[in-house]
Amino acid sequence: MLTVPMSLWAQQNVADSVNLEGVNVIAKTKRHQMKESGFHVNIVDVRNLSNIATNLADLINQTTGVRVRREGGLGSDYELSLNGLSGKSVRYFLDGVPLDLKGRNASLDNIPVNLIDYIEIYKGVVPTYLGGDALGGAINLVSNPMRKNYLDVSITAGSYHTALVDLNGQWMLPQSGILIRPSFGIAYSKNDYRMRGVELWDEKSDTYVETDVKRFHDDYFFALGQMEVGVQNKQWTDAFFISASYQKKEKELQTGQIQSVVYGQAERRQHAWNVSMTYDKHHFLLNGLRLKALVSQTWDRAVTADSTYRKYTWDGRYVNTTRNEITGRSKQLRHYSRPLTTIKTNFDYTFSHAQSFNLNYLMYSTGNRRWDDLDTDFEPSSDRITKHLIGLSYNISQKDRWQGSVFIKDYVNQVRIGQTDLSWITNSTNSVRNTTKNYVGYGLSTRYTLSPEISLKASFEHAARLPLANELLGNGTTVYANLALKPENSNNVNIGLYGQAVFKKEHRLNYEVGGFARRVKDYIHAVLSEQEGILQYKNVNQVTVKGVEGEINYAYADWMQLRLNGTYQNARDMNRWMNDGKESVTYKNRLPNRPWLYGNAELVLQKPNLFGKNTHVRFSYLYQYVHWFYLTWEGYGSLMSKAHIPTQNIHSATLSYSWSKMKYNIAVECNNVFDAKGYDNYKLQKPGREWMCKFRIFIN
Repeated sequence: MLTVPMSLWAQQNVADSVNLEGVNVIAKTKRHQMKESGFHVNIVDVRNLSNIATNLADLINQTTGVRVRREGGLGSDYELSLNGLSGKSVRYFLDGVPLDLKGRNASLDNIPVNLIDYIEIYKGVVPTYLGGDALGGAINLVSNPMRKNYLDVSITAGSYHTALVDLNGQWMLPQSGILIRPSFGIAYSKNDYRMRGVELWDEKSDTYVETDVKRFHDDYFFALGQMEVGVQNKQWTDAFFISASYQKKEKELQTGQIQSVVYGQAERRQHAWNVSMTYDKHHFLLNGLRLKALVSQTWDRAVTADSTYRKYTWDGRYVNTTRNEITGRSKQLRHYSRPLTTIKTNFDYTFSHAQSFNLNYLMYSTGNRRWDDLDTDFEPSSDRITKHLIGLSYNISQKDRWQGSVFIKDYVNQVRIGQTDLSWITNSTNSVRNTTKNYVGYGLSTRYTLSPEISLKASFEHAARLPLANELLGNGTTVYANLALKPENSNNVNIGLYGQAVFKKEHRLNYEVGGFARRVKDYIHAVLSEQEGILQYKNVNQVTVKGVEGEINYAYADWMQLRLNGTYQNARDMNRWMNDGKESVTYKNRLPNRPWLYGNAELVLQKPNLFGKNTHVRFSYLYQYVHWFYLTWEGYGSLMSKAHIPTQNIHSATLSYSWSKMKYNIAVECNNVFDAKGYDNYKLQKPGREWMCKFRIFIN
């Protein structure tokens, strides 16, 4: 699976916890400093979850204000929503570095849980050190800083012919001090889970009937290999690493964006090479000045094969046609080459114990060359999108009582367009071919602590979000280009209240409540063509998102934890008038295909030394609730004809056991215990009841 390189970009997480009689006592390190900043951020502690079979995306999905929505089983695309803004409005980072520099296949599904120390989930306002043009928020995965030689191997097997293997380690050459970090991972699944209630033609009754069938064309394969070599704690550097990686993904395509469109032969293959170099140095030229730098080059290629003139049904039968499966046009063997060049530098200057400046620069240049081996009518083209993102912040604190930050960001977007085909869909004839535009963002955050039980925080940001290559240029098959797509602009406001109370040393209560508001101009969202099952990203003139969220955590001693959280959000189309002067039918409608009320409840029971010395048992039970919501705009159609996604109640359980001081570990997990129907994007069914078993060996 995807490994965690470039650990020098992580926050400096020196040994920050000790265990006193089984109770984890944590010092105020970087993770707690971020939690106590003015930013609206969730900190998910992953260190103690290394042995479970759950992936990072599903872990994040259990936190307040977050919703991860999948299109199917393992390897399927997913969309993550933070406080009402989702999709490409949310950016992903690995130790402060954009996650996709490893290739478009890099995702939360591909990173082993045991490699991550904790996760920072920023909602709305994002600190400058991350860079990027996140509008809805950002997720930063912070790796576990291993200081010793180690070997970590895990094997997972599960339902629907699923198998995963991960191996990673670290070895230091004793004389030179050179660190070698190899990593390797494989994931496979047939994803042949049962689709319930799909329509098939019944010849006896001469009508369509609902029936249950297995998915028959949804195989997924992913492989990654990486080698990282470097040194630490030298006179000329605190950390210097060079890494090289290769990843490959093969995915059969079972459906379009809606499950009534069934494929039986189409597939997509992708592979990516990456080389990168990172450098980190405290007291660089000046006392108190820290430099972190990154240079990276990625060669990312993909091909979509859609060369069969057939139309399939869910039972695997087909009829011959005169069109391909995905686009309904000629046979295609569509190639995309998207090389990515990334340069990042960050200067952090601390000039007193309470004040600092941070200057961050990120250059992100994506090419887009496309051609087709079969479709003679397809026009090869070459495009390029280059972003220059600069952020400057001033940070100040007053002991543990008050903390504040003000910042300014500059976004430069350079676009060169070469493609001209399908102009009536992509707006290629009405778009400027070469443009350079500049946008400015700014904001502030603050936190004030009244007592350990009560702290207040607030933040504001005026931000811009530049369209990504997939939104602007499409992918040639399931996503149309829209060359008239405009950047988003948003005013984001967050307020929050949090605290902690301890009763009789054994009872601990943590709580957090917050409110948020977003006013987005030219909001980018995906519009589905139900007839073709193909997406295209378009602008909505004005959207407002308001909401509240809250979470309560209760812990008794070291053996029981109870967590409850919930989120309500109200995202509305506030564009009243259409171009022809008529009032919009969707004015004040909720944005479709988006959950607006959801929550989680989790009970954790754990006990060390239950079955002997140096053993540990952990049991968790999770309940997830999602209220029903409309699939399309509620202003269209009659009440009875409006498509909606029903209310969902999903239960899951995990049992893990470790022995020999966590050297050997085994976990059994059951997702969707009661086999309830689960839906996500565009009412695409998710797997039913799913069993997973993970065995892990950790040696250091």
